[in-house]
Amino acid sequence: MQGELFSSPLLASTSPLDLPLTPNQLLAWQQRLHNHQAPLFRCETDSFGQADLFGIIDSTTTIDPLALTPLPLSFWRWTHSPHQGVAIYLVMDRPPHLEQPLLLYVGETQAADRRWKGEHDCKSYLTSYSEALQQCGVCHRLSIRFYNDVPSNTRARRALEQQLIRLWWPPFNKETCHRWATPFVANLINN
Repeated sequence: MQGELFSSPLLASTSPLDLPLTPNQLLAWQQRLHNHQAPLFRCETDSFGQADLFGIIDSTTTIDPLALTPLPLSFWRWTHSPHQGVAIYLVMDRPPHLEQPLLLYVGETQAADRRWKGEHDCKSYLTSYSEALQQCGVCHRLSIRFYNDVPSNTRARRALEQQLIRLWWPPFNKETCHRWATPFVANLINN
């Protein structure tokens, strides 16, 4: 009998992503992320202001996500982009039930005005995230913020991006999605 139960067509066709998230699961996921990031937003950790082994201040400490202008995720449809050239960009949510925002994704680009016009994995994660929140009746306020005072050299800019990812652990970056058991990035988890 057990063999038949586990081989039923219903179970065979159901993937973990097809199963709906409950509001409690989604809120608990957000809270775990918030527990790590809230001290960073409040500048309460040792990661801020520390010097590296050579006495050089880590450049990630100079980027305050909350000091950057939030833009709607549809900014790329505007006739004139407020940002041009190289940038680090941060995708954030500001759930009203949490004390601090959530930093969901960190990226770097050579062309801030064009980066989101084409295909971008994070766009699909954000769509899944938004849909899950809506289905659970949980409010969200997504935005994107650009920091343009970054190196024009791609290698140096990517190094800065990686420092930020290691500090903030944003759940939609491939380097950290496993840590959060992020249900919105299935194609990263399966690769």
